[in-house]
Amino acid sequence: MLVEHNKAFAEEKNLSFELLGDPGNQTAQKYGLVFSFPDDIKKIYTGFGIDLPKHNGDESWTLPIPARFIVNSGGIIRYSEATVDHTVRPEPEDTIAALKEL
Repeated sequence: MLVEHNKAFAEEKNLSFELLGDPGNQTAQKYGLVFSFPDDIKKIYTGFGIDLPKHNGDESWTLPIPARFIVNSGGIIRYSEATVDHTVRPEPEDTIAALKEL
């Protein structure tokens, strides 16, 4: 998502932390964490006035897959959670519990 959209969202929600942008989902793509919308879903979203390419900063109809990873100091992934359903986000409590188990 473009930085200006993140900034507007953070202001709207009165967030006290910075949101990072990933225009065109380039970083997510490097990790294999991108979902591409099929044409039939694009039509539905467009019908609702949703312009994903505008927010992505390119012509893609992609979203990053919600994911969370805990990587130890040796570079080993000790915990991961990901789902292709972009409406589901990992629960912070699950991450905290996983950290406490390490």
